[in-house]
This record gives sequence, structure tokens and C-alpha cells, in this order.
Amino acid sequence: MISNTWKLKIRLFLAVALLMGLIYAIVILIATFLGYGGNYTLFAIMGFAIIFIQYLISPSIVEKTMGVKYVTEQQAPELHQMVSELAMNAGIPKPKIGVSETNIPNAFAFGRTKRDGRVCVTRGILNTLNKDELKAVLGHELSHIKHNDMAVTTLVSAVPLICYYIALSFIFSGDSRNGGGILIGVLAIAAYFIGQLIVLFISRTREYYADQGSIEIGGKPDKLASALYKLVYGAAKSPKEEVKDIQGVKAFFLNDISNARDDIEQLSQLDLNRDGEISEIELAQLKSKNVNIKTSDKVMELFSTHPNMLKRIERLAEYS
Repeated sequence: MISNTWKLKIRLFLAVALLMGLIYAIVILIATFLGYGGNYTLFAIMGFAIIFIQYLISPSIVEKTMGVKYVTEQQAPELHQMVSELAMNAGIPKPKIGVSETNIPNAFAFGRTKRDGRVCVTRGILNTLNKDELKAVLGHELSHIKHNDMAVTTLVSAVPLICYYIALSFIFSGDSRNGGGILIGVLAIAAYFIGQLIVLFISRTREYYADQGSIEIGGKPDKLASALYKLVYGAAKSPKEEVKDIQGVKAFFLNDISNARDDIEQLSQLDLNRDGEISEIELAQLKSKNVNIKTSDKVMELFSTHPNMLKRIERLAEYS
């Protein structure tokens, strides 16, 4: 149905390969500096062990940060019905379903594997979206599970962190060894910034990929676009303190909650009748309409966990 899915897969693969190569290069530099000669494999194993530990504990971190409570079919029958249908369409096991009591409207998926998948919605999104919009959102989240990209994000996000701590260790170790330690520290800082940009690129790519996946398993493009529009407004109206409390896991959400106020200005040019939704007709008009994306917004996108919202909805218009 959607022809360019393979392009997204290639982008993800190349970005992950580059990131893994980056951490391996830093490990080799450290091993050489410390005089361990060819024992690079040992240090590489140590680096990847740290990544694996994050992989193991990350679901617990997300659960605690968001206050996730899993619900039974008796407690949330309509939610379970939608997830069951979408999971069957996606060809994956039905994930655990949870609810977070935060009033910020959003949803997120996490877990280590497809069989360990968990999809959660906030109380805010249940009070904001209609049934079709919620179904499109859930389709997006189940696509993350189908693609296993939530596990990829968890793994790769540890790499810049490792580079950061390596930099601190060598720059402030007090043992410069003719400046070699400081050089490795500076290189590790550079690797940290490069790694962060790669992780952000992976995060943005996975969102496009999941949007496509939602359409493939039963979500409607205009309903997903309308849901994104409402999520932006919901986050923008939320207390800043509440947004700040959950910013650490925003990469798992459908939109960048910390950038919601800026997104409102961009999205207002799509809601032609100002009814707070993006209709099928309004979305279809994007095919022949030039939307205005400022250069500054394009630059800021490089440092964001999510794609530019106008570009994202413009791509949804291609599927309408």
C-alpha cells in the first residue's frame, strides 16, 4: 500500500549502524590510550553491556515516570477491543494496555520485544479524542511495537550518554598523559553531540514510520492528523510544571509536548473552518497547497525528537 516504507527501514538501519560504529571507535581510542593494545573486544563488550542494561530497565523507568496502571478488559472494554483489532491487523501479539492519569493528552508504546509490548494512553487523551481519532493513535503506537523501534530507541539513546561520561572521566581525571586524555575527552564530547543528532534523527524517522503503519492497519489519515492537532492543543494548554515532569520520556509520545506552543501557530493554517479538527477535506487540500515552514523551524527540527508537525501532516495528506 505504501511504497516508501523500505526507505525508512534503510534510514533506521544506517543511523543505528553509524551510532554503533561511533561508540566502537571511542572504545578503541580508549583502549589504545590505556595501553591495552588489541584488547578492543573487551572494551566493546563493556560498552554494549551498558547499553543492554538500559534496554533491560527502560520499561520500568517509563512505567514509574508516567505512573502507568494496567487495565483489564472488564475495566476498559472499548480500549481493549480497539487494541485487539489493531494488533490482529498488525500481526503482533496483543500488548498489555495501560492508563496514565496525567491530564496531558498523549499515548505511548514501549517494551523490549513484540511479545513484551505495552501500549498506554493518558487520561487526557481519553477525554480529548473521539473513537476514530483514538483508533488512529493506537494504530500508530502498535506500529511502533510491530517495527520494534521502541527497543531500538531505548538502545541507541544510551550511546550519547556513554560518550558523555567518557568525556567527563578523561577531561577531569587529572592524568593528561601528554594531553592524550584531554584529546580523548574532547573527541568523546564531539561524539556525544554527533550521537545526540543521530538519536534524534532515528526518533523522527520512527514517527513517520509509525504514522504509515497506522494507516496500513486501519487508521484513517485525517483522523490521525486531527488527533495530532488536538494533542498539540492539549499539551499547549497543560500546566508547564506537569509538562516538565514527563519531559524525560517525551520521545515515546506522538508529539513533542515541549514544543506544542510553537506547533499551534503552524497548524492553524490547516484548520480552515476553525472547528478544532482537521477534516478529510482539509487534509486533502494539502496536496495542492503550499504550507509555510519557516527556515528557523526546519533548523530546530534537527534538534527535536519529533518531525516538524506541518511536514508530518503534509505526508499524511499523501495517504488520504
